Amino acid sequence: MKKQYKKKKVLFISSTGGHLSELLQLEPLFERYDSYIVTEKTKINLWLKKKYKTFYLLYGARNFPIRYFFKFLINLMKSFHLFFKIKPDIVVSTGAHTSVPMCFIAKIFRKKIIFIETFAKIDSPTLSGKLIYPIADAFYVQWENMKNFYPKAIYKGGLF
Repeated sequence: MKKQYKKKKVLFISSTGGHLSELLQLEPLFERYDSYIVTEKTKINLWLKKKYKTFYLLYGARNFPIRYFFKFLINLMKSFHLFFKIKPDIVVSTGAHTSVPMCFIAKIFRKKIIFIETFAKIDSPTLSGKLIYPIADAFYVQWENMKNFYPKAIYKGGLF
């Protein structure tokens, strides 16, 4: 009799925009796992819900610090809620700020964290990358010279 293996639950998370575009380059993996997408809710990405198991966080630009602070707190609570609802085995992120709380929550509960530093950063690290690097189980860079900032990072080329 053949054993049935349960697919691992993978939560793919990123901010909207370019970070989400990079995350969607991982689409071939979505079918291999029980996959969920978490991103910020904007008019341009509502289509995701029709194609994938998608959950949304509040969109918050950091150029409005007071408003951003409150949205960040709400997203922190929503991230806890989504983490316990989905119960992922692995969290995969391409950044940025929206994904940081989820990665720390995953670490607290001993889940695997895979972080991919954005393609847009060629010669300096991102804030989210600097925060997640110490706790990531696997940390990828898309430019070889980024290993100067993240010595233990894995370079395999770009997602695009």
